[in-house]
Amino acid sequence: MNIISDWKMPAEWLKIKTIDMHTGGEPLRVIVDGLPEIKGHSILAKRRYFKENFDYIRKGLMWEPRGHADMYGAVITAAQSEDADFATFFLHNEGYSTMCGHAIIALCKLVLETGMIEKEGNNPQLIIDAPPGKIVAWAKRKNGIVESVSFRNVPSYVYALDKKVFVEGIGNVSFDIAFGGAFYAFVEAESIGLSLDASNYLQQIDFGRKIKLAVMDKIEILHPFENDLSFLYGTVFVGKAENEKNHSKNSCIFANGELDRSATGSGVSARAALYFAKGELKIGDSIRIESIVGSTMDVEVIEETDFGQHKAIIPKVSGTAHFSGKHEFLFDPKDPFREGFIFR
Repeated sequence: MNIISDWKMPAEWLKIKTIDMHTGGEPLRVIVDGLPEIKGHSILAKRRYFKENFDYIRKGLMWEPRGHADMYGAVITAAQSEDADFATFFLHNEGYSTMCGHAIIALCKLVLETGMIEKEGNNPQLIIDAPPGKIVAWAKRKNGIVESVSFRNVPSYVYALDKKVFVEGIGNVSFDIAFGGAFYAFVEAESIGLSLDASNYLQQIDFGRKIKLAVMDKIEILHPFENDLSFLYGTVFVGKAENEKNHSKNSCIFANGELDRSATGSGVSARAALYFAKGELKIGDSIRIESIVGSTMDVEVIEETDFGQHKAIIPKVSGTAHFSGKHEFLFDPKDPFREGFIFR
């Protein structure tokens, strides 16, 4: 007798099914089955409802013992606009982010290769309702396998230039703030004596958290249309690439000290807006940005636009994702660690 196959989960337990992926090394845990109904007439309303009613699921899947301090997640829901293929919002160790490029890349591969969404041709287009707005993406597919994904991001723009703040334990820090679906403070790593080598990740996390908090105390972040998006998401350190073929390196510290293993889709979008504003990129220019683990994303400036009171660009971001797991997670209501725990 196969004892394991005969075991039945008690009826009162919650079972969540996920597919795990990564984009350039950055994890993505996608919830594909088992969620209660998420109410709301927009993706921001659904995200708010999830936060108010099911945040224990986020904690349980992102935190230990099922996850870890750097886990990242996404929820797929039905499209909220008539022309969209699906909608999504994003989860992490601290809560909910506004935009996630690495997740968009992985989700496109997921829905196409699993047949969740059927599209013809080698360059299918997907339209995604996401918290910062509608995202248009294209897959490069060969023999049914998605080899890479590009997406047209939301308008990206500079919020503040050439600012300074004193940070305890670091000193005076010069920074810019830009939006690429989320707001980031950008700091030249060399200017504060910070190495972006992977072996120095703990100091990067420490400095990133301290700078984020200091900038939040100094500057009010206001999105022109959505109050839910009006917060500083993280700190991006910029440095020299290890591979001379790449433009530069990103080390993004976001949420509660999470270190992005990818080059950060929203981060490279915001960087493109910064370089465009400074005259270092023009329409049609593309750069390749390296992550802390050596993976890359490409970002291209494809057009100019206005976004509220801001002069903005539309960036196109490209990257590659892979599958890493398929899971069934159980939530025993009597488990004292049902919601998980985190050390950060």
